[in-house]
Amino acid sequence: MARHHCANRVLRSRADADADPPSLLMRVLSIDPAIRNTGYAVIEGDHHAAHALEYGTLSLKSTLSQSECLLQIHRKVVELIEKWQPDELAIEEIIYVQSHRTAISMGSARAATVIAAASKNLPIMEYPPSCVKQAAVGTGRADKSQVAFMMRALLGLDETPAPDAADALAIGFAHLSASDPLRAQLFAKRKYI
Repeated sequence: MARHHCANRVLRSRADADADPPSLLMRVLSIDPAIRNTGYAVIEGDHHAAHALEYGTLSLKSTLSQSECLLQIHRKVVELIEKWQPDELAIEEIIYVQSHRTAISMGSARAATVIAAASKNLPIMEYPPSCVKQAAVGTGRADKSQVAFMMRALLGLDETPAPDAADALAIGFAHLSASDPLRAQLFAKRKYI
C-alpha cells in the first residue's frame, strides 16, 4: 500500500484495481472526559482500517482541586493537538447521571476539552454513548470490558487498554466509522459542536 502524505492527511492508494478508490485518512483526537481519569486517544484511518498512534489515561490525584484538574485536562488536550496535529476532535455526549454533582464535574471536564480544541480551531464532533458502543462492539449496550476487548482486536493493540483509554479509542473509532456510507444511519445523531 502506497502512502502519500499531504499535510495531516494521508492519501492511500491500493494496487488492486478492484479495490475501493483511494481515500483520505483522517487523524482524530478522541477524548473520554472525566475530572480524575480522562481517557485520550489519537487514531488514524478511515472506515476501512484504523490504527492507534497514542492512547492512555490522564489520571489526576484526589488531592488536586477541581480547577487544577480542569487546567491539567486543558493542557493535556492542547499538548496532544500540538504533538499529533489531528484533523478533528471526537468526544462523547454527556451521559445521564443521577447525581447533579457528577453531572457538573463531567460537564466541566468536557468543557476543558472543548475549549482546548476550539482554541486550536479544531472541528469537534460529539457522539451519543450508544453510537460509540454500537460502532465498537456491535451493540449499544456493551460494557467497558467488551469495548476494551474489541478496541484491542480492531486496532491490533498489543494489550487490552485501560477502561478510560478504551472508551477514548472507541470514540475515535466511531468517528472514523461514521465516514462509511453504509453505516450512515447509525450516526444520524452525531453533530458538530
